[in-house]
Amino acid sequence: MHEVTVVGAGLVGCLAALAFAERGHKVALYDSRPDLRSEAELKNASLRSINLAVSARGIEALRSVDTKMAERVLADIIPMYGRMIHDLQGEQHPQNYGLWGECINSIDRAQLNRTMLDVIEDNANITFFPEHKLTNVSLSREHKKYQRPTATFETREKEERVVESDYIIGADGAFSKTRDRLQRYVRMNYAQQYIDCVYLELKIPKAEGKDPFSISPNHLHIWPRHQYMLIALANGDGSFTSTLFAPPKLMERVCESKDTFLTFFREQFPDAYALMGEHQIVESYENNPRSPLVSLKCSPYNHKGECLLVGDAAHCMVPFYGQGMNAGFEDIRVLMEILDEKQWNVEEAFNTYTERRHKDLVAIVDLAMRNYVEMSHSVVSLPYLIRKKVDGVLGRVFSSVWVPLYSMVSFRADIPYSEALSRSARQDRIIGNIVNWTSLTGLVGVGALVYFKGRHFFDRVFDRV
Repeated sequence: MHEVTVVGAGLVGCLAALAFAERGHKVALYDSRPDLRSEAELKNASLRSINLAVSARGIEALRSVDTKMAERVLADIIPMYGRMIHDLQGEQHPQNYGLWGECINSIDRAQLNRTMLDVIEDNANITFFPEHKLTNVSLSREHKKYQRPTATFETREKEERVVESDYIIGADGAFSKTRDRLQRYVRMNYAQQYIDCVYLELKIPKAEGKDPFSISPNHLHIWPRHQYMLIALANGDGSFTSTLFAPPKLMERVCESKDTFLTFFREQFPDAYALMGEHQIVESYENNPRSPLVSLKCSPYNHKGECLLVGDAAHCMVPFYGQGMNAGFEDIRVLMEILDEKQWNVEEAFNTYTERRHKDLVAIVDLAMRNYVEMSHSVVSLPYLIRKKVDGVLGRVFSSVWVPLYSMVSFRADIPYSEALSRSARQDRIIGNIVNWTSLTGLVGVGALVYFKGRHFFDRVFDRV
């Protein structure tokens, strides 16, 4: 039996704790925040998160740890079978995600996290310590008093607590203290990028009447406006969590005053304005922060068999592919598979994890960044719609060898992210050739028609002269 320290009680940290506990190990789970189930945290939950989309990779990872736990935490998901594009006139245009009726699922981040903490509380192998802020990590017997890795925490009472364990799992998010400390021991390649986009959360309240949903709950709603966009995902009570994404300068300009924000909303998202109502828009404007979006990559993820980074601590991505949580959950499934494969030789397993996982995580971080352009702009462009149609036809006709990129990423947990990206690149070249050939054939046909019709016309003209 191993003693494991998990830093961070977010979604990935909770799953990591449960995974090690299910294998019979003793887990101590630490988080710098108060318990998310406390009354104060419940009040603040709505200000912090974009709704999450859980898809095949996340679901398979949850089930790989504990099928009953997976059923419990996924009880309130809402299936989404495609995008619903809202134009400036308020017209709606559906775009299916999958070829065969597949779906991703909307889920409330805070509720999911609270449910996972409830499951953890029932597990005798896990002890949870909220309000413990990590201040230091000591590895390789650097601390002469201890024979194993140590993590030092500051408690709510400002007391220092040193915890010794067999290894440390860092799941403490994009601004990970574990990662910061780990860089003292490994030559870590690290890249962080703030994208030219901030977000503001809003809300579409539930409808009055028999049906609480004012728009389809089974779609991800998008109001694409090229430089900026609005999205909305359904909640179980009939409301929708909506998020405005825009460049910081534009957001600053439209948020200059309550009136400018309302005017912007009324002109650019007229149907969303009607769904939210002026009071709800003003409340979100006055109370919700304008938050930045960061993307990061790093490598290696570990130091020997003593410390390993997972989730956002290792690979934070922008939310536009809906894969942040799914990739983090998949980290835990892959890690457990490698630990089993290496017969729990932890150092060998951690090294293998870094080598095997890195290319997949780089791929999905890049794909998430690329998908912002697709969601905000491409979804309404004719070339994109033509290529998407060709992609779908080929996927249906040659289903055994051709899978669209979105399907590989969201519905096929058996296809690694890096393989999905490389296969998609090959398929894109084929689609490009088909579209170009079809366009050329069409131009030749039109040219021939014009030539023969024109020649016949001029022959008649000259015959009369």
